[in-house]
Amino acid sequence: MDADEQEIFIEGHPCVVVDCVEMRYRVASSAAAEPDTGQFRSRFLHKAVSKPNMVTVRALNKLSLVVERGESVGIIGRNGSGKSTLMKIISGQSKPTRGAVYASSTPIMLGVNAALVPDLSGDQNVILGCLAMGMSRADVDEKFNSIVELSGLETSIHLPMKSYSSGMASRLRFAIAASVDPEILLVDEALNTGDAQFGDRSKRRMDELREQAGCVFLVSHSLETIKDMCTRAVWLDKGDLIMDGAPDVAIKAYQDFTRHLSKGNNISATKILDDAKANLVATEVRGRSSRRSRG
Repeated sequence: MDADEQEIFIEGHPCVVVDCVEMRYRVASSAAAEPDTGQFRSRFLHKAVSKPNMVTVRALNKLSLVVERGESVGIIGRNGSGKSTLMKIISGQSKPTRGAVYASSTPIMLGVNAALVPDLSGDQNVILGCLAMGMSRADVDEKFNSIVELSGLETSIHLPMKSYSSGMASRLRFAIAASVDPEILLVDEALNTGDAQFGDRSKRRMDELREQAGCVFLVSHSLETIKDMCTRAVWLDKGDLIMDGAPDVAIKAYQDFTRHLSKGNNISATKILDDAKANLVATEVRGRSSRRSRG
């Protein structure tokens, strides 16, 4: 065991275990090697007839996490840091290049299982979305009013979905997805609606889900949302796990990092990353034992 690793035995059964997951993509790049002639026409013809140059994109580097019941995990980071990739892997939408994810039940990804049809009204979409997630019609009837109440749409629930703003549609998707009492709920940027009342309602609902022995993953660029709704924050950057710990600590470090970047202080920003990585405790899953990363 390395000096910076600590072995922790997990009592009971965690909700989600991410075990040494990596994700690589092979994509075509226009930056193919140029012919030696140096002539524009030759270069153009070369690109037109030659095979594209394939490059490997490292979307997510080796990463392990253990998430227990009752935890609400916020995932923060710049665009392209691997946040949505990690969510897709946990939800089962994407298969990792290496590693595996173990879950105590099927994760519910907000906006995936609750697919909405623009030409249908909000109330029709409630029925459609709930049925698609495995509810019976009796279950839908029982939960219909609470779904509408959580969404805050009121009389707009009878209007076509295509007339909704993006915020209204996001609120309805959340209300539908959260209605099935999922043990594992994944929310990707759906709560940034700018509606304070909905923020309060959704926070209460997420608290209820955690109290029901479940866990929640939340991706958001709104750091206040992460701070208010999460018990833990994971900071990713360029596919690397940078920090995993208390939301206020991880968010402060991330804000310091982005502030230095915005001012062009790249050396200071890099130092923050290096310091955070140096304090990270690596995670390795071994049967019922694990090493859990903490920043």
